Amino acid sequence: MKKLPDAEQQIVQTHATLIVASVQAAQSGLISPEFEQALNVSAQNGWTALVAALRKIIAGDRSSAVLQGLDEEDQTIVRAVLRGIQDPATLPDPAAQADASVAAPGLAALIHGARAGQPQALRMLAGMAEQMVAAGGDFARLGGMMKRLVDGERDIDKLAQGMGAQGRSLLNSILEELAKLDIQ
Repeated sequence: MKKLPDAEQQIVQTHATLIVASVQAAQSGLISPEFEQALNVSAQNGWTALVAALRKIIAGDRSSAVLQGLDEEDQTIVRAVLRGIQDPATLPDPAAQADASVAAPGLAALIHGARAGQPQALRMLAGMAEQMVAAGGDFARLGGMMKRLVDGERDIDKLAQGMGAQGRSLLNSILEELAKLDIQ
């Protein structure tokens, strides 16, 4: 995958499964039942504009008009899909692990924002949790515990049960970042 700016790269890697599935659907013209369900869940979680844009792309619209009305994160995802259709070598690897040094502060900020009642943070966190659950393994466990983190659970021994070393390390980094945010 071509090197993108760090923030954009993190968004693309976080949503790699969605991006790759969107490109596959656009190339085949078919949406699998699993992907249809993922799109419906994403729309129910507040990502309606993104899902509408992806559906337009799958239907054949490759114009820049699909970017209208999207926030920065959604635009990054849509641009990655459009790039992937033109050049599959630019697609992210859905199996690649996100960079924990970048993921932990971002996730902690979203958790902190959701805990403070920020609706945008809650929507973004829900979308990320959904992607993490779909990725399986430690990411699925982490994605499944987002509500507990938003609710204030900070006991790493309780949270990390059943996680491997990488998952526990990422969780620990998130908890460290949350501790910094909670002090501010």
